[in-house]
Amino acid sequence: MSKYDYDDYPEEQKKSRLDIWDLMSIMMLLITFCLGLYFVAVFLAPDSAINPLSPARALAKLPPTPTVTQIQLLPTWTSTLPSMSETPTATIAPTHTPPPTATVVSLITPSVTPTATATPKAPFSATVTYIDSTIIHPEAACNWQGVAGTIVDSNNADMLGIAVRVTGFYNNKSKNELTVSGIAPAYGKSGFEFFLGTVPISSDGLLSIQIFDQAGLPLSDNISIDTFNDCTKNLVLVKFKKNP
Repeated sequence: MSKYDYDDYPEEQKKSRLDIWDLMSIMMLLITFCLGLYFVAVFLAPDSAINPLSPARALAKLPPTPTVTQIQLLPTWTSTLPSMSETPTATIAPTHTPPPTATVVSLITPSVTPTATATPKAPFSATVTYIDSTIIHPEAACNWQGVAGTIVDSNNADMLGIAVRVTGFYNNKSKNELTVSGIAPAYGKSGFEFFLGTVPISSDGLLSIQIFDQAGLPLSDNISIDTFNDCTKNLVLVKFKKNP
């Protein structure tokens, strides 16, 4: 029989070994149960004496909260100087009279009389006529009023892309509209048009029209125009022509 055969040990020795392991297991279970009870008790009563990390004792060890003391302003300063009872009177300084200026008298009559410089003429001039709008807008009858026209060069060739502006007042409202020549071919290749209203009204020089180049410089004078409450004069026709 082998020397490692445990069946050769007496029965009493086998029982003693089993009893020791059983006791150790029971002790570990008791210790685990006690620890569980301790943690449950600490969780339910964190400020109890059995908790070494009690929140109440931790707060008690904190330094006291400093008290903010409001800063007091200094008392208002009061002047101790005596008040001035008399108001000083300003003394007017004497005025300086400049010496008379000598007048130069020439005994020689000038032989050349200066000529006034002529005012430069605008590159374009305008012709204004008043016609019946049904020539262009027959469907509107007399329910239309506007300003239109064309722009040509000195050889009566149409000029396209010239800026045209109408400004002033119409029907008690301010007017400031801009268009370009060539967008209203009903009046010609360089035609332009401004719609004013559906009811012809009269006005005396309250509107004006002017043309400009691409840089915004005026090409004509600011031409004053009238309007009429007459169905035969409800279209203001303006023809700009370049001066030769």
